[in-house]
Amino acid sequence: MARPGPATQAKRQRERAKQDKRKAKEEKRALRKEQKQEALETSPAPEPGVDPDIADIVAGPQAPRY
Repeated sequence: MARPGPATQAKRQRERAKQDKRKAKEEKRALRKEQKQEALETSPAPEPGVDPDIADIVAGPQAPRY
């Protein structure tokens, strides 16, 4: 059975690019998570008994879209 040849410079570059991309994605995820946490902390507390998903909906005829 033949032994594989030495790792080429191109393979090292590809692996390094993969590592860099993975690291960048992790940093973005951490940043988004931090921003989301800050947004939750700074947002006003909803009134008790009010569903925030439908709080701004107005009953009756709606204004024209355009």
